[in-house]
Amino acid sequence: MIVFVLLLAAELFYFQIADRFNIIDKPNERSSHNYITIRGGGVVWWVAALLYLLFNLSVTAGWFLAGITLIAGVSFVDDVKGLGQKMRLLFHLLAMSCAFYLAGVFGSYPWWAIVIGYVVFIGIVNAYNFMDGINGITGLYSIAVLASLQFVNLSHVHFTHPDLIWYPMLASVVFLFFNFRKRARCFAGDVGSVSVAFWVVTLLLLLMIKTGNLIWIGFLMVYGVDAVMTILHRIYLKQNIMEAHRLHFYQILANEKHMPHRLVSLIYFTVQLVCSALIIDLYPTLGWWIFAILSILLVALYNLKFKMMK
Repeated sequence: MIVFVLLLAAELFYFQIADRFNIIDKPNERSSHNYITIRGGGVVWWVAALLYLLFNLSVTAGWFLAGITLIAGVSFVDDVKGLGQKMRLLFHLLAMSCAFYLAGVFGSYPWWAIVIGYVVFIGIVNAYNFMDGINGITGLYSIAVLASLQFVNLSHVHFTHPDLIWYPMLASVVFLFFNFRKRARCFAGDVGSVSVAFWVVTLLLLLMIKTGNLIWIGFLMVYGVDAVMTILHRIYLKQNIMEAHRLHFYQILANEKHMPHRLVSLIYFTVQLVCSALIIDLYPTLGWWIFAILSILLVALYNLKFKMMK
């Protein structure tokens, strides 16, 4: 309870800072909102990491805080005044190096596997960031992923201290209190979506190394299918995939089909929970076939987007 209260107080304190220094999100032609809102409310996930270190002093907590501070810091500066892609990439590499170090990656895997790890996990962080765009989606989806990880951690294989999962879940609840509304009081901003993404990929990394199994990437498969299919769609349209857009499936549902933001977020939350539950339950008997089946189904659902766009 004390952690929740501290996170709530920190969020309210940030609102005062954001009001004073005009840290706001102004809508544009690519936005899914039409009103000015406080940006950067997702800083609560960084505060959760700080509290985790204060209440769970350990080397792991120290390296994790270092990593999330690097990635949250550069993202916050980017939120406020903008930064170049090279600078952001540098800090993402440094942050992921902290995650790799605490997970014991260095010295345990060949250099080429580590390079692939950098590409994959930094890619996931950025894809997670791109998926943030409507009320509730980042907070709810993060809870779906974190709840799946905690279930595995408590019931199947212990891969980390439970608080390393409980804290971001509490931060997600606090953020959703102000964001999961018809008119949100704050948006996560890059500092929020990137911070919680770093938390998620670090936990996935720890679980994968502990079990020696990559199947757990399925805990991100809803976002994954949407992100990959949208990138392919934009490449087909010869668009710059690094520029802002409104072609994600959730954006089509919210903007073109005018489905309520909170309903779309709940759909993503529910579908990911179902996928995670099926992977946990059926992987022991079906193996990677369950991943393939779910991927095919999600791709089929994604293709409905093109009929909606017509």
